[in-house]
Amino acid sequence: MGFLVRDFVTDFFTYETTKSVVVKSWSVGIINRIVQLLIITYFVGWVFIHEKAYQTVDTGIESSVMTKVKGFGYQNNISMDVADYVYPPQGAGVFCIMTKLIITENQFQGKCPESIKRFTCTEDKDCHKHFGSILSNGVITGVCLQLYNGSGGQCEIRGWCPAEDDTAKIEPMLDVKNFTIFIKNSIRFPLFNVTRGNFPSTMTASAIKSCNFHPETNPFCPIFRVNDILGYTGQAVESLADKGGEIGINIEWKCNLDLNIEYCVPKYSFTRLDAPFAKNAISKGYNFRFAKYFKTENGTEFRTLHKAFAIRFDVMVTGNAGKFDTIPTLINLVAAFTSIGLGTVLCDIILLNFLKGAEQYKAKKFEEVSEAQIEASLTQSPGSQLSLKPGIRSPYDSGAISLATSDQPM
Repeated sequence: MGFLVRDFVTDFFTYETTKSVVVKSWSVGIINRIVQLLIITYFVGWVFIHEKAYQTVDTGIESSVMTKVKGFGYQNNISMDVADYVYPPQGAGVFCIMTKLIITENQFQGKCPESIKRFTCTEDKDCHKHFGSILSNGVITGVCLQLYNGSGGQCEIRGWCPAEDDTAKIEPMLDVKNFTIFIKNSIRFPLFNVTRGNFPSTMTASAIKSCNFHPETNPFCPIFRVNDILGYTGQAVESLADKGGEIGINIEWKCNLDLNIEYCVPKYSFTRLDAPFAKNAISKGYNFRFAKYFKTENGTEFRTLHKAFAIRFDVMVTGNAGKFDTIPTLINLVAAFTSIGLGTVLCDIILLNFLKGAEQYKAKKFEEVSEAQIEASLTQSPGSQLSLKPGIRSPYDSGAISLATSDQPM
């Protein structure tokens, strides 16, 4: 039992090392150094400098957006201000500037002919096929009403009458190009408890009133002209005012908190969000409906229906913040040092398979021992060349031959 314990302790406290083979080859040596240089360049240039892998990154940005629009325009010879053309009026991150309004006044609940051409008819049965239609301005009753002007018949509807006629030709409000949008954005990175605003705290009220955003000369002014925004997206007011459209204003925050906090500033970009549908005749532009309700003196309710074509603005806030941290730095350093070993793997593949002296390299790098040799070493006499020396032991865990200290020369 004592011998087993002693052998176990002796085997446990042994040290094994790999066998190194030095290959003096210019071609292989150059390949090895080039691969190592590329790996080092990748980790230093891309991973550490560009991607800043030594930092802990907070992507959970918290944001608040407030907007205000200013300007005056004319629609159907009516002067319109912010209360008339901005919807919703709360100043949120998503808002619309109406460019054209089709107004249907004095609608009462009742029955009347449909105004849409698809609901034309000559007799009642022509209207029966439209029962349950959601494309009409009201509920189809199934009755065909002959029009007074003798131009045919229209299916009768039950709902708000007269029915809306949105085919009217109305000139859009092109004054929208001179409107301005004020954007107030505050953000917070909760991981680092850092808060920032989208314009410098030193900016005065007079400076804000007199400035207009420009990506190069005035990149931190929070006031944007509508015409400039559309220009940055390659659009024009004339092309959007008639049918409407959707414009995205992106505020991007990328903050390196290892530097001064004053370098944590926003970057604005603009895009047309409905660009895939710009040439689609089925769903082109942007419009919506809303109504204003009134009551007559006897309590009967009626309304004025508005169909609004508008340019919709979506203010989107994105970003992240990073700061030096020991743990990601160590992880990426270990990954870098480990990856340098890929050069050795590539060189081994070349040496073992493609060079002229591949067989000689294999013989030097690998030492093969067959079962027959092991069995022969156990049966041969102690003086045989196949037997192991008394001071040499062969551990089963790695197959490597380890030398005892007693076998070393004094």
